[in-house]
Amino acid sequence: MTTHTAMSYDQLPIIDLSAADRGPQARALLHAQLHSAAHDVGFFQLVGHGVTRAETDALLTAMRAFFALPEADRLALDNVNSPHFRGYTRTGDERTGGARDWRDQLDIGAERPARIPGPGEPPYWWLQGPNQWPAALPGLRTAALAWIDRLSAVAQRLLRELLTAIGAPAGFYDPVFGEHAHPHLKLVRYPGSAADGTGQGVGAHKDYGFLTLLLQDTVGGLQVQREDGRFHDVPPIEGAFVVNLGELLEVATNGYLLATNHRVVSPPGATERYSVPFFYNPRLDARIDPLPFPHAAEAPGITTDPANPLYAEYGYNELKGKLRAHPLVAERHHGSLLAAA
Repeated sequence: MTTHTAMSYDQLPIIDLSAADRGPQARALLHAQLHSAAHDVGFFQLVGHGVTRAETDALLTAMRAFFALPEADRLALDNVNSPHFRGYTRTGDERTGGARDWRDQLDIGAERPARIPGPGEPPYWWLQGPNQWPAALPGLRTAALAWIDRLSAVAQRLLRELLTAIGAPAGFYDPVFGEHAHPHLKLVRYPGSAADGTGQGVGAHKDYGFLTLLLQDTVGGLQVQREDGRFHDVPPIEGAFVVNLGELLEVATNGYLLATNHRVVSPPGATERYSVPFFYNPRLDARIDPLPFPHAAEAPGITTDPANPLYAEYGYNELKGKLRAHPLVAERHHGSLLAAA
């Protein structure tokens, strides 16, 4: 007679990345935990990542100072002015699943000169370009770009340990990152519930890169869809990053690793919530080859969604997402791309 234990959804798996440095036995246990979390859930809490409280405080202090600026100062960085989708998005202007997200945010990427696509070049090169920074807060640029560098290093290490955990070559995807990778950082504020009573902080979605590392505050609101099909709260853990896998890893492993639906429920009343998602993405022109690993025969295939086609070149996936999420930017700068979509 088989006894079934009821699955608990009270907490995501907790992974201690520092175990990789504590000898073969600890590293083997880390790999077993990573394998299970990535294959069964697609989400986990990451501790032992080496990011210090001082580094985190520097970013959070700069972020709170930005959202404390007068609205006119924030709107001076309106992303509608950027064909590269960089800058400030006022509350309600971003869409997920066609519905508005009740948050405002600052979108930041690698600081690079604009690359305007020439004739015959892929249109995703519009996504490369300079950020918009508030003149009144020079420290924000320093803190944000330092965070991108710091978390890129953490994510690279985590990805290599994850690939090792499922029996794949650790450095298989190193060539699609490097100095031309396309990381993305959001500084996000949820101002509380919308006046019309809708609770969508961010609608249900999957991320389309490799890995996302999220720093959330103590308010909560992030929910993850689990095996029972329901959305479950992710309780904040002090000093931890919430990590989820993006669609590129699901595609690369033919569904063996999971990209999981998640959403944010707006905090009640006028309660503010702050979060900092970091997206570890490859080069825009990266073609993602299938991952060679011993469990490939067990892969169930990727989740297909006719409304969300996936492309082999990463840049097309990101461009598709940006055009949908930021219709005002798309209409001002990329009408020809909308017409062709």
